[in-house]
Amino acid sequence: MASQLDAILFEASQPVPFLKGWQAQQCLQQRLLAHPTGPDAVLVLEHEPCYTLGRGGSTAHLRFAVDNPPWPLFRIDRGGEVTHHLPGQIVVYPVLNLQRHGADLHLYLRQLEQVVIDLLALLGLQGERIAGLTGVWCEGRKVAALGVGARRWISQHGLALNVDCPLEGFGAIVPCGIADRPVGRLCDWLPGLTAAGLRQPLVELLAGRFQLRLRPPGPQESLPGW
Repeated sequence: MASQLDAILFEASQPVPFLKGWQAQQCLQQRLLAHPTGPDAVLVLEHEPCYTLGRGGSTAHLRFAVDNPPWPLFRIDRGGEVTHHLPGQIVVYPVLNLQRHGADLHLYLRQLEQVVIDLLALLGLQGERIAGLTGVWCEGRKVAALGVGARRWISQHGLALNVDCPLEGFGAIVPCGIADRPVGRLCDWLPGLTAAGLRQPLVELLAGRFQLRLRPPGPQESLPGW
Protein backbone atom coordinates (compact mmCIF):
# COMPACT_ATOMS: atom_id res chain seq x y z
CA MET A 1 0.00 0.00 0.00
CA ALA A 2 1.32 3.45 -0.90
CA SER A 3 2.25 5.71 1.99
CA GLN A 4 -0.28 8.37 2.86
CA LEU A 5 0.28 12.04 2.15
CA ASP A 6 -0.21 14.74 4.75
CA ALA A 7 -3.30 16.85 4.03
CA ILE A 8 -5.24 19.50 5.94
CA LEU A 9 -9.02 19.26 6.15
CA PHE A 10 -11.01 22.51 6.31
CA GLU A 11 -14.74 22.17 6.95
CA ALA A 12 -17.35 24.91 7.14
CA SER A 13 -20.36 24.33 9.37
CA GLN A 14 -22.50 27.03 7.74
CA PRO A 15 -23.11 27.87 4.06
CA VAL A 16 -20.18 29.84 2.67
CA PRO A 17 -20.40 32.79 0.24
CA PHE A 18 -18.77 31.73 -3.02
CA LEU A 19 -16.06 34.40 -2.96
CA LYS A 20 -14.98 33.35 0.52
CA GLY A 21 -14.56 29.75 -0.63
CA TRP A 22 -12.71 30.82 -3.77
CA GLN A 23 -10.36 33.07 -1.79
CA ALA A 24 -9.62 30.19 0.59
CA GLN A 25 -8.67 27.99 -2.35
CA GLN A 26 -6.44 30.69 -3.79
CA CYS A 27 -4.71 31.12 -0.44
CA LEU A 28 -4.06 27.38 -0.16
CA GLN A 29 -2.92 27.21 -3.78
CA GLN A 30 -0.44 30.03 -3.18
CA ARG A 31 0.94 28.18 -0.15
CA LEU A 32 1.59 25.07 -2.24
CA LEU A 33 3.05 27.07 -5.11
CA ALA A 34 5.48 28.67 -2.66
CA HIS A 35 6.21 25.37 -0.85
CA PRO A 36 5.40 22.45 -3.21
CA THR A 37 6.47 19.87 -0.62
CA GLY A 38 3.95 21.21 1.89
CA PRO A 39 0.67 19.49 2.79
CA ASP A 40 -2.23 19.14 0.39
CA ALA A 41 -5.57 20.55 1.55
CA VAL A 42 -9.25 19.71 1.16
CA LEU A 43 -12.11 22.15 1.71
CA VAL A 44 -15.57 20.71 2.36
CA LEU A 45 -18.56 23.04 2.50
CA GLU A 46 -21.92 24.10 1.19
CA HIS A 47 -22.30 27.40 -0.64
CA GLU A 48 -24.83 30.16 -0.36
CA PRO A 49 -26.93 30.19 -3.57
CA CYS A 50 -24.96 31.32 -6.61
CA TYR A 51 -24.01 30.46 -10.19
CA THR A 52 -20.48 29.95 -11.48
CA LEU A 53 -19.32 29.97 -15.07
CA GLY A 54 -16.05 28.41 -16.22
CA ARG A 55 -13.36 30.52 -17.86
CA GLY A 56 -14.44 29.45 -21.35
CA GLY A 57 -18.11 28.97 -20.53
CA SER A 58 -20.79 30.44 -22.75
CA THR A 59 -23.35 32.96 -21.47
CA ALA A 60 -25.75 31.36 -23.98
CA HIS A 61 -26.35 28.74 -21.29
CA LEU A 62 -27.80 31.38 -18.95
CA ARG A 63 -31.56 31.77 -19.03
CA PHE A 64 -31.34 35.20 -17.43
CA ALA A 65 -29.69 38.51 -18.19
CA VAL A 66 -26.02 38.53 -17.17
CA ASP A 67 -26.53 41.86 -15.41
CA ASN A 68 -29.62 40.65 -13.54
CA PRO A 69 -29.04 37.11 -12.24
CA PRO A 70 -31.47 35.54 -9.74
CA TRP A 71 -28.45 34.71 -7.57
CA PRO A 72 -24.87 36.07 -7.71
CA LEU A 73 -23.00 34.99 -10.84
CA PHE A 74 -19.22 34.49 -10.93
CA ARG A 75 -16.94 33.75 -13.88
CA ILE A 76 -14.09 31.72 -12.48
CA ASP A 77 -10.84 30.00 -13.40
CA ARG A 78 -12.04 26.43 -13.90
CA GLY A 79 -13.02 24.42 -16.92
CA GLY A 80 -16.62 23.70 -17.81
CA GLU A 81 -19.82 25.63 -18.27
CA VAL A 82 -22.31 27.11 -15.82
CA THR A 83 -23.40 25.38 -12.63
CA HIS A 84 -25.45 26.21 -9.56
CA HIS A 85 -24.34 26.00 -5.92
CA LEU A 86 -26.63 26.14 -2.91
CA PRO A 87 -27.19 24.57 0.54
CA GLY A 88 -27.94 20.87 0.41
CA GLN A 89 -25.16 20.32 -2.11
CA ILE A 90 -21.79 19.10 -0.83
CA VAL A 91 -18.89 20.96 -2.43
CA VAL A 92 -15.38 19.53 -2.17
CA TYR A 93 -12.37 21.58 -3.22
CA PRO A 94 -9.16 19.52 -3.15
CA VAL A 95 -6.09 21.77 -3.35
CA LEU A 96 -3.52 19.17 -4.29
CA ASN A 97 -0.04 19.11 -5.74
CA LEU A 98 -1.04 16.95 -8.69
CA GLN A 99 2.56 16.00 -9.34
CA ARG A 100 2.06 13.71 -6.34
CA HIS A 101 -1.17 12.35 -7.87
CA GLY A 102 -0.30 11.44 -11.44
CA ALA A 103 0.20 14.88 -13.06
CA ASP A 104 -2.73 14.23 -15.42
CA LEU A 105 -5.85 16.42 -15.33
CA HIS A 106 -7.93 13.88 -17.25
CA LEU A 107 -6.98 11.17 -14.75
CA TYR A 108 -7.70 13.57 -11.88
CA LEU A 109 -11.25 14.21 -13.13
CA ARG A 110 -11.87 10.47 -13.51
CA GLN A 111 -10.62 9.92 -9.95
CA LEU A 112 -13.01 12.57 -8.61
CA GLU A 113 -15.86 10.94 -10.51
CA GLN A 114 -14.90 7.58 -9.01
CA VAL A 115 -15.12 9.00 -5.49
CA VAL A 116 -18.76 9.90 -6.18
CA ILE A 117 -19.48 6.58 -7.89
CA ASP A 118 -18.05 4.74 -4.87
CA LEU A 119 -20.20 6.81 -2.51
CA LEU A 120 -23.32 6.02 -4.50
CA ALA A 121 -22.41 2.33 -4.40
CA LEU A 122 -22.30 2.51 -0.60
CA LEU A 123 -25.84 3.89 -0.74
CA GLY A 124 -27.03 1.11 -3.04
CA LEU A 125 -27.18 3.38 -6.08
CA GLN A 126 -25.44 2.97 -9.40
CA GLY A 127 -23.44 6.00 -10.44
CA GLU A 128 -22.68 6.31 -14.12
CA ARG A 129 -20.33 8.15 -16.43
CA ILE A 130 -21.38 9.28 -19.89
CA ALA A 131 -18.76 9.05 -22.63
CA GLY A 132 -17.42 12.44 -23.62
CA LEU A 133 -18.94 14.25 -20.64
CA THR A 134 -17.67 15.07 -17.15
CA GLY A 135 -19.73 14.29 -14.06
CA VAL A 136 -21.74 11.49 -12.49
CA TRP A 137 -25.30 10.46 -13.35
CA CYS A 138 -27.84 8.22 -11.66
CA GLU A 139 -30.64 6.79 -13.81
CA GLY A 140 -30.01 9.49 -16.40
CA ARG A 141 -30.03 12.41 -13.97
CA LYS A 142 -26.85 14.32 -13.21
CA VAL A 143 -26.13 14.29 -9.48
CA ALA A 144 -22.52 15.49 -9.44
CA ALA A 145 -20.88 18.27 -11.44
CA LEU A 146 -17.09 18.55 -11.71
CA GLY A 147 -14.83 21.35 -12.84
CA VAL A 148 -11.18 21.87 -12.02
CA GLY A 149 -8.36 24.27 -12.66
CA ALA A 150 -4.65 24.05 -11.93
CA ARG A 151 -1.67 26.36 -11.85
CA ARG A 152 1.72 24.67 -12.13
CA TRP A 153 -0.06 21.42 -11.16
CA ILE A 154 -1.63 22.87 -7.98
CA SER A 155 -5.37 22.22 -8.26
CA GLN A 156 -8.41 24.35 -7.49
CA HIS A 157 -12.16 23.75 -7.63
CA GLY A 158 -13.49 20.18 -7.63
CA LEU A 159 -16.88 18.55 -7.30
CA ALA A 160 -20.42 19.42 -6.26
CA LEU A 161 -22.80 16.63 -5.23
CA ASN A 162 -26.54 17.30 -5.05
CA VAL A 163 -27.92 15.62 -1.94
CA ASP A 164 -31.02 17.38 -0.60
CA CYS A 165 -30.86 20.78 -2.31
CA PRO A 166 -33.84 22.39 -4.08
CA LEU A 167 -33.55 21.98 -7.84
CA GLU A 168 -35.59 24.97 -9.01
CA GLY A 169 -32.51 27.19 -9.43
CA PHE A 170 -31.10 24.85 -12.05
CA GLY A 171 -34.01 25.82 -14.28
CA ALA A 172 -32.44 29.26 -14.81
CA ILE A 173 -29.43 27.72 -16.58
CA VAL A 174 -28.46 24.93 -18.94
CA PRO A 175 -26.47 23.02 -16.30
CA CYS A 176 -22.93 22.29 -17.53
CA GLY A 177 -24.16 23.22 -21.00
CA ILE A 178 -26.04 19.92 -21.36
CA ALA A 179 -29.61 20.66 -22.39
CA ASP A 180 -30.97 17.13 -22.78
CA ARG A 181 -29.99 15.54 -19.46
CA PRO A 182 -31.86 16.59 -16.28
CA VAL A 183 -30.34 17.31 -12.90
CA GLY A 184 -31.13 15.09 -9.90
CA ARG A 185 -30.38 14.87 -6.19
CA LEU A 186 -29.72 11.83 -4.05
CA CYS A 187 -32.72 12.35 -1.76
CA ASP A 188 -34.92 11.68 -4.80
CA TRP A 189 -33.85 8.04 -4.48
CA LEU A 190 -33.25 7.93 -0.72
CA PRO A 191 -35.68 10.25 1.11
CA GLY A 192 -34.26 11.62 4.31
CA LEU A 193 -30.69 11.68 3.03
CA THR A 194 -28.90 14.93 3.94
CA ALA A 195 -25.75 16.69 2.87
CA ALA A 196 -24.61 16.83 6.50
CA GLY A 197 -24.98 13.07 6.83
CA LEU A 198 -22.95 12.32 3.70
CA ARG A 199 -20.00 14.60 4.33
CA GLN A 200 -17.93 12.14 6.35
CA PRO A 201 -18.23 9.14 4.01
CA LEU A 202 -17.54 11.34 0.98
CA VAL A 203 -14.41 12.78 2.60
CA GLU A 204 -13.23 9.32 3.67
CA LEU A 205 -13.59 8.00 0.12
CA LEU A 206 -11.73 11.01 -1.27
CA ALA A 207 -8.91 10.50 1.24
CA GLY A 208 -8.67 6.84 0.31
CA ARG A 209 -8.68 7.51 -3.43
CA PHE A 210 -5.82 10.03 -3.17
CA GLN A 211 -3.98 8.36 -0.27
CA LEU A 212 -4.43 11.39 1.99
CA ARG A 213 -4.00 11.41 5.74
CA LEU A 214 -6.43 14.18 6.66
CA ARG A 215 -5.95 16.25 9.80
CA PRO A 216 -7.19 19.57 11.21
CA PRO A 217 -5.15 22.70 10.49
CA GLY A 218 -2.33 23.54 12.88
CA PRO A 219 -1.91 26.94 14.56
CA GLN A 220 0.07 28.36 11.62
CA GLU A 221 -2.16 26.81 8.96
CA SER A 222 -5.50 28.49 9.56
CA LEU A 223 -7.30 30.45 6.86
CA PRO A 224 -8.37 34.06 7.34
CA GLY A 225 -12.04 34.16 8.33
CA TRP A 226 -12.35 30.38 8.84
